[in-house]
Amino acid sequence: MTSPGPVTRDLLETLDDVRSRTFARLDGLTDAEYLWEPVSLCMTLRAAEDGTFRADPRPAGDVRPAPFTTIAWRIWHIGADCLRGYGRFFGDNSQGGDRHLWPGTATEGIQTLTNDWSRFRTHVQSLGDDRLLQPMGPYAGAYSHESYLLLALHALDEAAHHGAELGVLRDLYLHGFAAEQATHGVSKAP
Repeated sequence: MTSPGPVTRDLLETLDDVRSRTFARLDGLTDAEYLWEPVSLCMTLRAAEDGTFRADPRPAGDVRPAPFTTIAWRIWHIGADCLRGYGRFFGDNSQGGDRHLWPGTATEGIQTLTNDWSRFRTHVQSLGDDRLLQPMGPYAGAYSHESYLLLALHALDEAAHHGAELGVLRDLYLHGFAAEQATHGVSKAP
């Protein structure tokens, strides 16, 4: 494979940096943290009768304030909703089926996110500088006039800001937020 051009190289390095920071913050994540609901009415993953887990769908419209979400839901959102979901703009229909299905354990959820991240990175890398700067075309539907670079930057923004939120949620959990709030009757303990 030839060396990527400067746009592709810089974009991939930045994606890799965000990935590295995000996964470093997920190291050692427990199932209790993964599904911890620090406030009532969190959007999360819920077990179905058959043992599979599904992510709660986003509410319709512009709900303010936006619902609070668990670590599990945010990992699902980065992986399935964003990185895997954007595969459709590359003609990748691996999303298939129910996009709300997601593993109910931290280890499996992180592995699935790893796979989704790698697949998206491979799509971006395969384009090269010239194609990154061109419109996406028919695969993108209403976004057909937008460039792949804009899509990749949007994915980067989603991954970076939700990755930072994952870190904050872990900090709250690890520093006893749930236990402290439970003594004041504010939140559920893990």
